[in-house]
Amino acid sequence: MALDPTLRVLVVDDDEDVMLTTLGLLRRLGITDVAEARDGAEALDRLRSSDIDVVISDWNMQPVSGIELLRGIRADARLERLPVLLVTAESTDDKIEVARAAGASGYLVKPFDAARLEAALADAVGD
Repeated sequence: MALDPTLRVLVVDDDEDVMLTTLGLLRRLGITDVAEARDGAEALDRLRSSDIDVVISDWNMQPVSGIELLRGIRADARLERLPVLLVTAESTDDKIEVARAAGASGYLVKPFDAARLEAALADAVGD
C-alpha cells in the first residue's frame, strides 16, 4: 500500500529523538512534505496558516498535549475533518477509548516501525 507522496504531514512531538525517528520513517515511505511542531499550541498555529493533510501527534506534551490539540482541531470548523493520529507509549483500553471519543483518526503505540506508520496513515487518509 503506497501512500500518496504529495501528502502534507504535520508531526507534533516535544522529544527530539522521536521527532527525528518519525521524520526518517516518513522519508522511507516517500513522504517529504513534512512540517514540525513541538507542542499542541504551536501545531494549532501551523494548522491555521498551512495546508496540512494529516497530523501525527504525541499525546504527552506540555503545555498543550496531543489530546488537547485533537480537541482543538475538532472544535475548529476549518480543521474538524483533518485526520489526526495520536502517538503514545501507553496502549491501555482507557487511553484508546479517550482518543476515539475525542475524534482521533488512529492511534499508534511507541515504538512503531514504517509498516505500522504506513498502515495507520493509509487508514487515516483513506488510501
